[in-house]
Amino acid sequence: MAANKIIRFGPVALSATLTTNIINTAITSLAGPVGYTQTQPYIILRHIRIVNKTGTAATFSLWLGGTGGNVAGTEVIGNAVSVPGNTPYDWYGNLRMDSADFLVGGAGTAAALTFEAEGEIGLA
Repeated sequence: MAANKIIRFGPVALSATLTTNIINTAITSLAGPVGYTQTQPYIILRHIRIVNKTGTAATFSLWLGGTGGNVAGTEVIGNAVSVPGNTPYDWYGNLRMDSADFLVGGAGTAAALTFEAEGEIGLA
């Protein structure tokens, strides 16, 4: 049986728009070679790093849900998590994201924080 592949996201500067789509796994076309039916991939996020590249504290928020949505109760790490100046924030876990899932979020200050993540990608 084939193993999942390691995948890396970012780095990308977080905007001040808290409904920005950051990660989604959906593929628009599942057409493949004859005799093979491709399925939508899934992601298992293992590590998220938010780096504050400024000298003052800045906040970020991340939600798991639909595209462009940040509904109360769907926060992944928290709402308005403060990252001290010139410091990284690290999250470790096992967060599975299917093709309908979007990691959505942003920062309290545009371009103050950088998002990076690592995990695995596989086929359902």
